[in-house]
Amino acid sequence: MISEKRQETRKRTFLKGRIHFNKGASSMDCLIRDFSEMGARLELSETNTLPESFDLYIPQKEITLRSNLRWRRGDAVGVAFSEAHKPAAEPAPAAVTDPSLAVLLRRIGELEAENAALRSVLATMGARPDAGTPTLA
Repeated sequence: MISEKRQETRKRTFLKGRIHFNKGASSMDCLIRDFSEMGARLELSETNTLPESFDLYIPQKEITLRSNLRWRRGDAVGVAFSEAHKPAAEPAPAAVTDPSLAVLLRRIGELEAENAALRSVLATMGARPDAGTPTLA
């Protein structure tokens, strides 16, 4: 029987994660299978290229965690978090060299800004007592 060395029980999860290393120049996707405040078990295709220390971004939770590698077994690794959970944006990717990708990224940014502006307009319309269903002119 294997003895439990963790101080805290991990919860089973099925979260998408993104590992960033080499000062943000390199990244890879992973699947977070177990998670706790202190660490996690990750599944990824290339555990041998993973450095000892890296940032783990979890989009669903909007957090980035500084992680330290504890063990490797097949396609799985165990990590311990070196700092408390905190909301953070995904690290900026390395410079985009493909022009079509740069156009798409710029357009996504424009659409996100437009979405935010429309949400703001809707919020102000909902705050007015006389605001009804918008009509088209």
